[in-house]
Amino acid sequence: MAEQGQKKSGRINTAEPYKWNNSTITKILHTQEYCGDLINFKTYSKSYKNKKRIENDKENWVIFKDVHEPIIERSVWEKIQAKCGKIRKRKKADGEKNMFSGLLVCADCGSNLWYHFNQKNPSIEYFNCSGYNRGSRKICSSTHYIRVDFLEKAVLGEIRRLTKLAVKYEGEFMRLVMGQSIKDAEHKIEAKQSELKALLARDKELDILFERIYEDNVMGRITDERFGKLSVKYDGEQKELTKRIESLNSEISKSESRSISTDEFMSVVRKYTRARKLTPRMLNELIEKIEVYQAEIIDGKKVQRLKIHYNCIGSIEIPKLKAIPENEIKMNTRKGVDIYFSENNKKTG
Repeated sequence: MAEQGQKKSGRINTAEPYKWNNSTITKILHTQEYCGDLINFKTYSKSYKNKKRIENDKENWVIFKDVHEPIIERSVWEKIQAKCGKIRKRKKADGEKNMFSGLLVCADCGSNLWYHFNQKNPSIEYFNCSGYNRGSRKICSSTHYIRVDFLEKAVLGEIRRLTKLAVKYEGEFMRLVMGQSIKDAEHKIEAKQSELKALLARDKELDILFERIYEDNVMGRITDERFGKLSVKYDGEQKELTKRIESLNSEISKSESRSISTDEFMSVVRKYTRARKLTPRMLNELIEKIEVYQAEIIDGKKVQRLKIHYNCIGSIEIPKLKAIPENEIKMNTRKGVDIYFSENNKKTG
C-alpha cells in the first residue's frame, strides 16, 4: 500500500515489510471462510444513514458450507479451534513457550496443568495442577508436579513404541487403532447425549417456571418488578441452553455421520518412525491430551503415571511384544530422589 501511495495506519516496517504480527496470524487461524464456507450477516448497521458497521452475534450469522474451493481442510481447522484459547502462555526466561502447554490435564480434577520454571535456576521447568493453586477455590488435593525433562523422555519413549508397533506389526496396530477409535467415538457420543438429555429437561422446567410466574403476576401474587427480574433471569438461561443444545445436536450429528478412518493417523505416525527429539509439531499432530497422575510410592519406588490420549484414537495400551521394549525411565529429579515412569494405568515402575 505504501508503494502504491495509499495511506495506512501503523508504522511501516522497511526492514521486514512482509512480517505479519500476532494479531494477523490469530485472525487467519480463526477465519472459517478458508474451509470453503460463505458467511453472511457478520456485521450490521443501525440505519442505512449510518455507515458504521456493528459486529453481529454469531447466532445471527448465516453460514453456507462448501460454497467455494477450500484452502484448508475442515478437520484441520476444527483442530485449531479446539486448541485455541486453552493454552496458558507463560514464557520461559529465553522468551519461548513450552510445547506441552495446553496438552496436560490433571487426572484427578481435570484442570489444566500450568507451566512454571525455577526462579533461581530457570533450566528447571515443571508443570503442576492449576486446581491446586487457586487459594480458597482450591479444587484439587495434590500438586501433580511433573518435571519437563522427565515428561519429554516419557512421551518420546511412548511415541517411539507406538511407531515401532505401526512399522513392525502393522496388522495388529490397525486392529488396535480401529477398535479404539470406534470405542472413543462411542464414549464421546454417549457423554454428549447424556448432557443433551439433561439440558432438554431443564429447558422444559424453565417453560413451566415461566408460565407459573406469569400466572402469579396476573393474579397479583408477585409484583411486576419481581416478575421482570425473574423473567429476565429465566430468559437468559434459556437462551444459553438453546445455544448449547444446538451445538450438541450438531456435534452428535457429525460424530454419528462421520466414518472413523485411521488412514490420516497412520500417515502421521509413519512420519515419526525415526524421531530422536520431541517437537511442538509432533505433539500437536499425534497427541490430543496427556493426563498426569500424582506421583506415588509403589514397591518402595516413586512412580509417576501418565495417560496419553492420541488424536483420532484416544488412549491405547500397547501390547507386550518382543520387538517393543517397555518404556523404562528412571530420573533423579533432585538430590536423593529418583522417579520412575509408568504408562497409562499400570501401577508398576
